[in-house]
Amino acid sequence: MMLDIAIVGGGPVGLVAALEIRARGLSVVVLERRTGALDKACGEGLMPPGRSALERLGVMRWLKPEDCAGFNAIRFVQEDGRGVEAELPAPGGLGVRRTALRRALASEAHDRGIEVREGCAVRAHTVGADAVTLTTDAGDLQARFVVASDGLHSPMRRALDLERAARGARRFGLRRHFALSPWAPRVEVHLSAGVEAYVTPSGVNRVGVAFLWADGDIPGTPDFDRLLSRFPVLMERLKGASEDSSLLGAGPLRQGVRARTSHRAALVGDAAGYVDAITGEGLSLGFRQARVLAEILPDALAAGATLASLAHYERESANAFRRYARLANAMLWIARRPRLRRFVVNRLIDAPRLAGVALRWAMTNEG
Repeated sequence: MMLDIAIVGGGPVGLVAALEIRARGLSVVVLERRTGALDKACGEGLMPPGRSALERLGVMRWLKPEDCAGFNAIRFVQEDGRGVEAELPAPGGLGVRRTALRRALASEAHDRGIEVREGCAVRAHTVGADAVTLTTDAGDLQARFVVASDGLHSPMRRALDLERAARGARRFGLRRHFALSPWAPRVEVHLSAGVEAYVTPSGVNRVGVAFLWADGDIPGTPDFDRLLSRFPVLMERLKGASEDSSLLGAGPLRQGVRARTSHRAALVGDAAGYVDAITGEGLSLGFRQARVLAEILPDALAAGATLASLAHYERESANAFRRYARLANAMLWIARRPRLRRFVVNRLIDAPRLAGVALRWAMTNEG
C-alpha cells in the first residue's frame, strides 16, 4: 500500500509534523532509526509559540509535573550576578525533559493512529514520477512525499542534495540535569567570556544546565566541570545537587542548506538548517515549519509535489529562518565580545522598560 507521507526522523519536530499532516486527512508513517528514550543534548526550553503548538495539538495532557515546568521570563546574568529580565507573553514558556516531550508526542501520535517505526533507518531512496521509494531496515516503502526531520546532521538532507557548507564559528554544546527544585520560574542565560550557560527548569525537582561555546574560545578540552567553574554564581546555586542525567554533547551546531524542498520532498526542523541555540527558538521554529508544510501538502500532492507546488513552504520557511538567523548571528556577535556584551546588558539593566521590549521581541517575535 502506498502512503501519502513518510517522515524520516521521529524526534519532536517529526512527530509534530506527523500530527499536523494527519489532521489534514493524509496517511503518514514515521521512520526513526533509533530506539528507546531518544535523548538529545538540548536546552529543553520551549518559547511561547512552541508551547502553544503543543496545547493546540492536545499534547500537554501527556506531560507530567515531574517532567516539565512552566516559565514566564528570560533573565540574562553577568559574571557579577547582575542581570536583566523580561517577562514572556502568555502562555509563557515550557521547560520539558526531551525524553518526556518525545514520549508525549509519540503517545498523541499513537492515539491518532499514526504508525511510528523505531529501529527503522532509511538506507537509500529513489524519486519516481508518482512516488518516492525508501529502502529501510524493514524493507522498501513507497510514499507520495518524504519529510526529512532527521536532525542537525541529517543524512536525508545530504541524500536529497540540499546541503550547503555552513559558514561561521563552529559552536558546540554540553548538557546535564540536576535534581533540585527550580529557584525561579524563568530561564537564565549566564554569560562569561567565550561561553554561555543556559539554565532551564524541567520538572518540579529538575533543572537542566547547558553550555554553548565556539571552537577555540575555551583553552584546552572543555568538560562540564571546567565550564561550570567559569560561573561562580551558578556553581553556588548547584552546590550539593546530585546529577539527574547523563552528560550529552552536540555540535557543530551551524548547518547550511541550499533549499528546503525538492521534488516530492521537504526538510523541517534542524534538518532544514541551523545557526545556534542562543535564541531558544529551535523547536518553535520547527513546529511552525511543520504546520506550514502540512497546510500546503494536500494541494501540493494533487499537483504532483513539484517545486512550484511547494513554493509557499519554501518561501515561508526561508523567511522564518532568515529572521531567526539574523537574531542568532547578532546575539552571537555581541556574546563573543565581552566588553560590548557587558556594555549592552548594563544599559538594559539601567533601562528596564527597554529591556522588556527588547528581550520579549528577541525571544518571541516570529517575523
